[in-house]
Amino acid sequence: MLAVAELAPHIGLQGACRAFALNRGFVYRERARHHGGAARCAPRARPRPPLAFSSAEQERLLGVLDSERFVDVAPATVFATLLDEGQYYGSIRTMYRLLAAQGQSGERRNQRIHPVYTKPELLAIRPNEVWSWDITKLKGPAKWTCFHLYVILDIYSRYVVGWLIAHRESAELAEQLIADTLEKENIAPGTLTLHADRGTSMRSKPVAALLIDLEVAKTHSRPHVSDDNPYSEAQFKTLKYRPDFPARFGSIADARAHCQQFFRWYNHEHRHGGIGLMAPAAVHDGTAAVLTAQRAVTLDAAYAAHPIRFKGRAPKPPPLPTAAWINPPNKEPSPTSITPHRSLIS
Repeated sequence: MLAVAELAPHIGLQGACRAFALNRGFVYRERARHHGGAARCAPRARPRPPLAFSSAEQERLLGVLDSERFVDVAPATVFATLLDEGQYYGSIRTMYRLLAAQGQSGERRNQRIHPVYTKPELLAIRPNEVWSWDITKLKGPAKWTCFHLYVILDIYSRYVVGWLIAHRESAELAEQLIADTLEKENIAPGTLTLHADRGTSMRSKPVAALLIDLEVAKTHSRPHVSDDNPYSEAQFKTLKYRPDFPARFGSIADARAHCQQFFRWYNHEHRHGGIGLMAPAAVHDGTAAVLTAQRAVTLDAAYAAHPIRFKGRAPKPPPLPTAAWINPPNKEPSPTSITPHRSLIS
């Protein structure tokens, strides 16, 4: 560092650093460290530009801009109007700069300020605690035609508790579907949360009024965040990725017939990976525990017959769900879970 300081006045700092294979940043940091940070000089005040308007010229231009004639006129229009009249008070940029210094260049439009949407955090530990519902489109017989499929899903059991197909999306149809499903499932007031995205029908007044009357809590996804409604999205993917799902439906009757067959299979035959490879109906009606015990007996018998095939470890059936979350809270690492650093001294 000392050699660089001695050589720099003769060949420059860059050449001295190159001669000693040093980075200039290292030299600057060393200087700052030895001088206690004094190497950073306080920024000097910017001198007044020689062509800047005087105080009298600024007051004159501001008086023109604030006059009754130009008080509500944009600076560009003021500039052009005065120029057409043979007058020049300053450039458009000068006008904007002067108005900004006086706090007169704010936004005039009453623009909407988007609120901060809270991330929904929903937990279900048994069926009929949290439902998720959504609407998807099924292509019709001709281009630009479609049918609307409404589906209500229990997130704990993945059981489809209600659905309908209509020609259009309607808040009244959604209201009727929700009311009928609540009655069919015999939901007691104050025990259910209904989650949806921010579609028109989901946020409609008829649906909101119905949920208030039936004492059903409602939550909504954040805008443009599909992960806030994952169970409905996954169920729609299962529907549309089935081998027998057609490219288009010939009529709404065809769509209803297909969905009747699909939801019967989905609820009673589909082995869902998120619920211990059980059918949603088994988890929803509580028979999944008995089926899991039967699976355990079968696996124990297989292990007893050929333990070497399982490498000495008895197989267990897939566990049943204990909870279903929409956006589980972030887990803070506990002090005991932090791996200590190994000492370099043995």
